[in-house]
Amino acid sequence: MSDASVLDSRYSWWRLFLTLVIGSVSSVGIWTFISILPAVQAEFGGGRGASTVPYVLTMVGFALGSLFVGQLVDRFGVTLSLIGAALTLGAGFALSTIAPSLGALTAIHFFIGVGSSAGFGPLMADISHWFMRRRGLAVTAAASGNYIAGALWPWALSDILAAEGWRVYYLALAAIVVCTVIPLALLLRRRAPEAAMAAAGERARAAAMSAGLSPRVLQWLLILAGLACCMAMSMPQVHIVAYCVDLGYGPAVGAEMLSLMLLGGVASRLASGLLADWIGGLKTLLIGSTLQCIALMLYIPYDGLAPLYVVSLIFGLSQGGLVPSYAIIVREYLPPAEAGARVGVVIMSTIFGMALGGWSSGWIYDLTGSYTAAFINGVAWNFVNLAIALAILLRSRPRAPRAAVSPA
Repeated sequence: MSDASVLDSRYSWWRLFLTLVIGSVSSVGIWTFISILPAVQAEFGGGRGASTVPYVLTMVGFALGSLFVGQLVDRFGVTLSLIGAALTLGAGFALSTIAPSLGALTAIHFFIGVGSSAGFGPLMADISHWFMRRRGLAVTAAASGNYIAGALWPWALSDILAAEGWRVYYLALAAIVVCTVIPLALLLRRRAPEAAMAAAGERARAAAMSAGLSPRVLQWLLILAGLACCMAMSMPQVHIVAYCVDLGYGPAVGAEMLSLMLLGGVASRLASGLLADWIGGLKTLLIGSTLQCIALMLYIPYDGLAPLYVVSLIFGLSQGGLVPSYAIIVREYLPPAEAGARVGVVIMSTIFGMALGGWSSGWIYDLTGSYTAAFINGVAWNFVNLAIALAILLRSRPRAPRAAVSPA
């Protein structure tokens, strides 16, 4: 198969399917603590903010792992990176079951985050090398594994969590990750063709020059935008279970809303991929950010059971394509040979946003006694993201040439 024909080929779609399955398993680590938050708080004590710290460390590990693993993927390919990540994640789940304190559990969750990182940004970067015409759809489909993991495993293992407790729940996840990810990773050993990579590099350089933005400036703008958008996104995703417990609906209802939110996010991600193939990643980002802001505002006046289900679905349908849009923008404007590292650093900023947003929402709750102010805080950060995305878009528009001025 030639370098040109391998892009958007049957093999590309087969590789995308494997990537989606791997992501649907290996990304589970960033969602598991949300389900066990009430149980951990009851067992170890402390306020809502303190009990959220293991989640924060999970996201810090996920963020740093996205950068580190992304660099490994650029250098060694995705297979070895996935195997190492699966072993790290499985060990983290297993060790959590013998954690004697909240502090120990928090430290272990850092490594759970590192292990989970390989199932998101690095997979998006890898699959982007195998598509050109359908790159947006491929990247967002690969990113959907992250949401499928959050929607699938807490629901599929909910009976184990309810009957046996969170430690047995974690042991089951350890076995699932190791036994699934490692065999599938071995099927992804083929490397992207060099000629196709070189051609993609020329297209990216041309796009960056037409936008009038240096790679460094664009990278920093995407980092700031990613941080802001996920500070906003984290409020419902991290605290929806605890919010439902406070309202008297119980953790099971909160888990259902989280699953509904994430399933809506899967649909949103696929739709945003199709949209990005049509209008580009930057405009897709701006549309998604606007819709997320509207959905966040709806949480403030509505706290009834039925309205919360509806708003959670709307939120999921609004924000699912945001994070993958950054990966698409990176591939459109920045060198493909550095895709793993550059996607990794932008994904790192989004995960730091999730971590800081999750913690700050808990802190605001402890300070005010309700989540209203936390939702308002999320809306404010969303406006920051909107401003940055709009500024990049306006800067990227080609300017009409000045009319020649005839001498007097």
